[in-house]
Formats: sequence, structure tokens, C-alpha cells
Amino acid sequence: MSSHPTSSSNSTLSRSNRPSFDPEEQFNSRLPTTPGSLWKNLRSIRRIVGVLLWGAISCIILPILAYTSRPLSKRFPRLFWSMLCWILSVKVRKIGKNAGSYKKRADGKYVIYVANHTSWLDIVVLGKILPTCFLSKEEVQHWPLIGFLSNLAGTVYTTRDPRDANVNIRDMLARMEEGNNIAFFPEGTTSDGRSVMPFVPSLFAIAKPPKNRQNTEEIITPPMLIQPVSIVYDQLEGLPVGRTRRISVFSWFGDMELNPHVWALGKWRSMRASVIFHEPLDPDSFPSRRTLSNAAHEAIRQGCEDLRQNRL
Repeated sequence: MSSHPTSSSNSTLSRSNRPSFDPEEQFNSRLPTTPGSLWKNLRSIRRIVGVLLWGAISCIILPILAYTSRPLSKRFPRLFWSMLCWILSVKVRKIGKNAGSYKKRADGKYVIYVANHTSWLDIVVLGKILPTCFLSKEEVQHWPLIGFLSNLAGTVYTTRDPRDANVNIRDMLARMEEGNNIAFFPEGTTSDGRSVMPFVPSLFAIAKPPKNRQNTEEIITPPMLIQPVSIVYDQLEGLPVGRTRRISVFSWFGDMELNPHVWALGKWRSMRASVIFHEPLDPDSFPSRRTLSNAAHEAIRQGCEDLRQNRL
């Protein structure tokens, strides 16, 4: 009997000499790095304790800096999130140019960062690399652990009630007058990471305030830019992340409980997030909040697709 491959096999081999593999198969359940192993559990405990200790230390440091050094207190949130990334073994890869910094831009414009949202971990990752404070829904401040950390980092909380739109804008403007940039997630909630959900145009009111109505005070905003930011978790323990791992390990959405997700995430040895800074958008170049929102959405969607397909 001939040992030569069949013609169909030859055809298959000739199409590509590159080996193919499924990233999900690289995480063998029999290895000692499985989520249920003793070492994994100890790793998660160590990290959670580390986060709590760093949070307690920060509670002491931040008030001292607020009274003694305004510049340092402004920069402290970035150090705060950077330490959390180190504790959780999250590496961050940056692609593109950040339009903002702690110093005022030469053109005098503030920067509003808008990003896709798949997990509470997004805040930790972006907080490490963005000179900004975050905008979040009001209920986040009451969440266990995440609310505590967000309060330390100076998060601006807003309500979903449309009647409070002007109040929300004024809160953001007050923070910008202190020299801060703002970052928020225009999807309004987290997704499973497979795609970018539609944006909520009303969240862009800070860049294009609603028109003055009877018996309401007109809001005047300073010049600003909108910078779209794409974030994708693309490596887990040094290996590429496929769709299944992206959803089961990183994404936190729907009715998922926070504590089990934090516990499970802490078991992995290392992970990587890739972040793309897209070209900034000038709000004055768009006729409405919706068109501005759509432009930001398209930039972020394309960036996420490129990262998921390992094109960058």
C-alpha cells in the first residue's frame, strides 16, 4: 500500500505551508495553570489582598497630596491605576499618539477620550496610560471594590435622567476647569467583546451642548477634541486570545456578578491589553452629536476589529 498522501492532501498542503492552531487549545486543562488549581487560587488571593492594601495606602497618600502638592495629587490617579496593573500582571501595549497630557495643549483644547467597554478592567488599563479622570454612571460608586477604587481615582459620576443633562455637563466642566481631561464609555454599558455596541449620542453633550431653551441657562464649553480609543485584550499568559477566552475571561457584561469575575481573572499568570489612539475629532466639524458619535464609533469599531484579527 502506498504511503504517499492523496491528491486532496497534496492540494491542501500546497495552499499554505503555515501551521494553523486554535488559541483556545493552547490552554490545556491538565496543566497546573488551570483556573481550579491550588496555585491559581493562591495567586488570586495574593492579588486581591494586594489591591486592597494598595487601596488602603492610597487612602492615606491622596489626602496628604491634596493639601501639600496639587500637581502630584493630579498625577496620582495614573500611578494608582499603574500599580493595579502591576498587581494584576496586566501589560498594556499602546498604538498611536495620545492627544492629551497633564500640561495644557498648545492650542488650549481639552481632550475627551471615548472608548469601547467590555469590562471593569478597562478603567484600570486606560487609567494607567491616560492623563484623565473617568465619567461613570452614578451606581458605580456603590459597587464593592470597583466603587472604592473609582472614588479614590476621582471619577465623575452622572445620572441617566435626561433632566439632569445640564447638571452632568457642569460637573464635567468643573473638573476640566481644574485642568483635567475626561474619559468615558459611550456604549453606556459593557459588551461581550465581540463587537462595539451603538453609542449613546447624548453622552457627547459635553462636546456639543444642547441648544438653549426657554428658562434655561446657556452652557458655554471650552474648546476640546474627541479622541476615539480602541481597547482589546489580545494575549493571555503570552498566547493569542480567541473569541471564547475573550468572552469567558475578560468580558464582564449583562447579569454577571463582579466578585466571581475578579476572583477568576486574578488566577491567570499574565495578560495583555492593546490600546489604539485614533486621530482626534473636532466637534465643530460635525453638525450634531449623532454624527460626532457615529464618527467616533466607526474609528473605534475598525480599531477593535484590527486588534482582534491581529493586524496590528
